[in-house]
Amino acid sequence: MSQHAPAYPVSPSAGTDHGRSDSPRSEGSQHPATVSTVLATALAQRATHAFALMGNGNAHLMEGLRDAGLPITTVRHEAATVASSDAYHRVGGGLAIASTTYGAGFTNTLTALAESAQARIPMLVVVGDAPTGGPRPWDVDQELLAAAIGVRTLTVGTTGIDALVERAADSATRTRRPVVLAIPYDLPTAPVTAGSTAGSAAVDSAALPSAAALAPTAPSEQPAPAVDTPPLDARALDVAVAALARAERPLILAGRGAWISGAAAELGALADALGAVTSSTALGRGIFPEQRFDLGVTGGFGQEAAMDLVATADVVLAVGASLNQFTMRFGDLLGAGTMLIRVDVDRVAPPKSAHPIEQTLLQGDARTVLGALRGALGDARPEPSGWRERVAGLEPGGALRVRDTGLAEHPDGICPDGRLDPRAVGSRLAELLPEDRHVTTDGGHFIGWTNMFWPVASPERMAMVGTAYQTIGLGFSTVAGVAAAAPDSTVVLSTGDGGGLMALADLETAIRTAPRCVIVVWNDAAYGAEVHLYGRMGLDQTPMRIPDANFAGLASALGATGVRVERLSDLDALAEWNAAGGTGTILLDCRISSSVVAPYQVEIQRVNGVA
Repeated sequence: MSQHAPAYPVSPSAGTDHGRSDSPRSEGSQHPATVSTVLATALAQRATHAFALMGNGNAHLMEGLRDAGLPITTVRHEAATVASSDAYHRVGGGLAIASTTYGAGFTNTLTALAESAQARIPMLVVVGDAPTGGPRPWDVDQELLAAAIGVRTLTVGTTGIDALVERAADSATRTRRPVVLAIPYDLPTAPVTAGSTAGSAAVDSAALPSAAALAPTAPSEQPAPAVDTPPLDARALDVAVAALARAERPLILAGRGAWISGAAAELGALADALGAVTSSTALGRGIFPEQRFDLGVTGGFGQEAAMDLVATADVVLAVGASLNQFTMRFGDLLGAGTMLIRVDVDRVAPPKSAHPIEQTLLQGDARTVLGALRGALGDARPEPSGWRERVAGLEPGGALRVRDTGLAEHPDGICPDGRLDPRAVGSRLAELLPEDRHVTTDGGHFIGWTNMFWPVASPERMAMVGTAYQTIGLGFSTVAGVAAAAPDSTVVLSTGDGGGLMALADLETAIRTAPRCVIVVWNDAAYGAEVHLYGRMGLDQTPMRIPDANFAGLASALGATGVRVERLSDLDALAEWNAAGGTGTILLDCRISSSVVAPYQVEIQRVNGVA
């Protein structure tokens, strides 16, 4: 539990007026300018929303943010301050503030903060910290904890607050990482020192080491600025142009980095010039303007025949895609002899491949590099390859589009154990979910069904918070962020029963903050990923199983519409909810079978030697 009651004397320099003010406090008002009021004003000028849970260390800051006019969403667990800020940014909401108290309040954010650092999500995490006079028994070294997960800390003092906030916001945006701003416990109501704008008096911020210097990360994982990338390598450009000019079966694979760069139009133009088939990572789905020649998501979530087609490409242009083990199908995605051209702002290492491939790296901003590629290609490629027009099965209902819904095997959608086939549930939900939606997912085995069956209109409409750090339990915690960033859209949360139980506190937050919300709980009474790997290895499944939890009842108790889904016809409740206006929250407690294994999990089994 975090500290939510006074646990340390307030600094003698602190003011005695702790009530609310009807207007922002400033140096020109009847209230003195304090660290909290000046900090709040500076933050409100650089962020667009705050997600917070109040405690001793940030109570005055929250009051200051309110007075400064910054929208604040309160959450029920500290992890949700970060997870909501993360989701808010992913769906296009801009730079957000996550705020908690010190000590236990801060340590409760660490898993979510590690996810945001791994996923390269900028945000400002503003927290209480130990007083300037030294730590108390319950204080921990928060700076080192943050550094251990690759996040830097700047400490607020009584001078230079605006410059410190500017530095933090610039660092978060440039490096695409969270930055922590720590407020010593004895300073929130201390008056600021006039006449200085250079830096923090409490800590010389210019001397602070970066998280990259403190954290044990490999060189390829270090944050690379989104600006000031080196000039495009002319030799690498020539190699890439020559390969694209002669490509007979070109394919363009785009990831979230291409979307962040705003390169959708450039991707479409180059695909047309090359006659390329296209595909995307799970976080890049929907980026290509022309979907007619798009294979959809690449990797373990991809359609099997479509992935076989990817392996026949002779040149693959990967733009803003990490090419992790899941996208690469653990090395089996590309065929032998494929020429891989990568476009990335970072100096990325070659991906692991089971077959010999060539790689050329074009380091730089995706939009800029694609423009250079298109210009340099010029007359070297007078005609498109014509490959995509020759590919059979791309038409609606074609062999490269159809997925196994499980209905051929289980016509009523019910598995032999009496529970629903998750493939049938995913397919039916794809027909029923509101078209104008933003999907956010927890981590877990069920992400296969979400990514396989639910179309995505554009990359910012799908947030997968937890997959970068391989965690579960952040699903409910993201809903408030999505709702704040896209208030006119329906928020659709996809979560498992294991992760859902971990994040249950913020089921209340989801119901309270989202005007329109559909929550899908894939309830298999198990930690599915563990059952499908370690259970099949022969380990005792008792710790992997979860007694049936009544999520529908929990949702109803908190004011939502809870539906227990045991037959496909029970999903008609979603159609009725839509017909009635689709407002408020409906939770679908889908009782699915753990006997059906997602294809991406089969790949994991294979690489772990499980038959």
